[in-house]
Amino acid sequence: MIARLSGTVAEIKPDHLVVQIGGVGLMVYVPTRVLETVERVGRPVELFTYLHVRENELALYGFLTEEERALFELLMDVSGVGPKVALSVLSTLSPDAIRQAVVREEPGILTRVPGVGAKTARAIIFHLKDKLGAPEAGAVPLLTDQDAEVIATLTSLGFSLVEAQTALQ
Repeated sequence: MIARLSGTVAEIKPDHLVVQIGGVGLMVYVPTRVLETVERVGRPVELFTYLHVRENELALYGFLTEEERALFELLMDVSGVGPKVALSVLSTLSPDAIRQAVVREEPGILTRVPGVGAKTARAIIFHLKDKLGAPEAGAVPLLTDQDAEVIATLTSLGFSLVEAQTALQ
């Protein structure tokens, strides 16, 4: 398994980075937060990674923190959640927001994630409620319906997800 990688950002695409490491460019699928943190080609980057192996494909997923990678792996253990849905969850919600939604058993928060319906949200809550600890003190509160509408409006106007979430706080 490839646990971590360090290199230089060679390309930035809507759903992945190409990280140059010793003459080799690795395609790494990343959450939106990583794309927004990297910002430009040529910057050094260090990612915690998960190598997803399938019969006809190897895919590398990268995260800024070990916590995000661990949460990605937990999400992948849920029936009906593959790497694309798990990545979508981490692109839409912060780890603390995911933890709060699971601990408080709020499937409505999870259904705001593209690719997550009511059934999948309930499965995520059922499988993760005993595996996730309580949210950290002072953690970002869950989004209300009004907050979600504001974020959707700001992102449709061209603001990044991180900028929209920061504007709410």
